[in-house]
Amino acid sequence: MGKTVLYLAMSVDGYIADEQGGVNWLDGDGSQPDALGSYSAFYAAVDTIVMGWTTYHQIVTELAPGNWPYQGHPCYVVTHRQEADREGIHFWNGELTALVDKLKEKREGVIWICGGASVAGQLLKEERVDRLWLSMIPTVLGKGVRLFPEMEQEFPLKLVGTEQYNGIVDLIYEKR
Repeated sequence: MGKTVLYLAMSVDGYIADEQGGVNWLDGDGSQPDALGSYSAFYAAVDTIVMGWTTYHQIVTELAPGNWPYQGHPCYVVTHRQEADREGIHFWNGELTALVDKLKEKREGVIWICGGASVAGQLLKEERVDRLWLSMIPTVLGKGVRLFPEMEQEFPLKLVGTEQYNGIVDLIYEKR
């Protein structure tokens, strides 16, 4: 059975993007510029990727145009748009929780909830996130796109790990 992991970077004050959806602030403080960080080790465990349309669109138009960065990993893009699937990229128009439940049942490794805020928020509200791996970027944005939506109930967590590199602190939690 697969495990869903919300692996995201966020500002110290809880934003995953600036007001325009930009992420050019995702840098450390320069204290360890050669530090590798946690991404490579995390990504090596990833089996499947789930993301929303906005995240997908930002990747293919701004962050990595013409060079899909997740080759070899099935990726599901949650959208209301009618898009034709591409090699390794599946556009999902159904219920998000149904998709995640299906993937958890059929996949064995990490199901990376890659973004964005809407997908993460829905899955948190529906208690479909097994692990949160949050990279705290040493920046205070003040405003932008919040990671955590208003929730109707608590989502208790247990700290299971931390890492520190280049001024970034990774906080790794599992749901209790």
